[in-house]
Amino acid sequence: MSSKKKTAATKEEATPALVPKLRFPEFREAEAWKGTSLNAIADPVTERANQGEENTILSLSAEHGLVLQSEFFGKKVAGDNSERYMKIARNDFVYNDRTTKASTFGTIKRLSKHSGGIVSPIYKCFRFQGDQNPVFWDWYFESGSHTKALAGLVNEGARAGRFNISITQFLSTVAWRPGKSEQQKIAECLSTVDEVIAAQAWKLHGLKAHKKGLMQQLFPGEGETQPHLRFREFQDKGEWEETPLSKFILSLDAGVSVNAGERPASEAEFGVLKTSAITKGRFDPEENKEVLIKEEQFRLKEPVTAGTIIICRKNTPALVGSNAYVESTHKNLFLPDLLWAAKPREGVSMRFLAFILSSDKGRAALSKMAKGSSTSMINITKPEVLAFRVMAPSLEEQRRIAACLSTLDDLIVADAQKLEALNTHKRGLMQQLFLSAKGIES
Repeated sequence: MSSKKKTAATKEEATPALVPKLRFPEFREAEAWKGTSLNAIADPVTERANQGEENTILSLSAEHGLVLQSEFFGKKVAGDNSERYMKIARNDFVYNDRTTKASTFGTIKRLSKHSGGIVSPIYKCFRFQGDQNPVFWDWYFESGSHTKALAGLVNEGARAGRFNISITQFLSTVAWRPGKSEQQKIAECLSTVDEVIAAQAWKLHGLKAHKKGLMQQLFPGEGETQPHLRFREFQDKGEWEETPLSKFILSLDAGVSVNAGERPASEAEFGVLKTSAITKGRFDPEENKEVLIKEEQFRLKEPVTAGTIIICRKNTPALVGSNAYVESTHKNLFLPDLLWAAKPREGVSMRFLAFILSSDKGRAALSKMAKGSSTSMINITKPEVLAFRVMAPSLEEQRRIAACLSTLDDLIVADAQKLEALNTHKRGLMQQLFLSAKGIES
């Protein structure tokens, strides 16, 4: 054997078989995944919409996939140019190479929610041949396994965010696939996980809707002095009393602006909250920045204290007035100058007040108080907040309502954590069931 043939044989023997980290038991001894040029198993979609024909206009969303343009944008934007649009059918794929993130190299989605439609000619459309499993390929692209192949096209001269990859170029890339039975197994597994995630998301949505409806019943409506629903022991307790917020709140105290880092503080370090700590209606202590300079640490004031309500006094119109109840004290965390700590008077339930202020009605009222010349940052003032009038029952009924809604909040948080855990599990499965982009040899 010549030295040239020996070298070639040695290189082939040294090339590892390409298999994912995780395979189902029945496929652990199966052949390695094979690289195949997409143009051998998929074809471009070239059919155009007919002028004057009524069509479902679709747009591509990185988060939601192919969606109705009328719902996503609130209107149809194809206008008189719809005849230039590409006509696609269920299980066709659409690729948008336009992105601001160089690491993603665009978005690839399968049409799964609609039987067909038309899409803008800026997209690249393709269709897998009949012997291919479109659901497998949908998961394949979502897993990021094709990133390396697309990066190769970009490296040939396209600029990040302006790739301008043609459908011919796209279909010239190599994709890696197992046998048909393993493709089917992977597709079924991930689709089942998706169904569980969808069920959990629907459950969470239902709990949130139930809480919203319950609050509408437990608090008096506009112009009313009693709620429609009261706990049995308070049904004959008469009307609620309208009082200014100052009857609940002793003071509104802001922190100070300090020079801080970017990462969250550890338990042994000092930290200052970010306004994002309360943007979702619940207090998130992890949303903070470490303060390492001693001179800045000495300037810190207004520690995060249990039983207070944090209110954003200055922010964008959408976020000003955001607020959240603080369950426990965090002695090393402090407020910035943009956040107030609302401190309670004796004989009030701050939990009850927090539900009023964080409700849609409360948030809207606080936001309406905001003033300022800037369209990006506006502020609310202490006198206006303290003068804000709320309806409240006796302290005992306040506590009963707060306990009921807090229990519901705990269920919502627990279900939200389950949903996040399921999504994390799905991402982990995808990383192991498909070849990683780093592991694929060019």
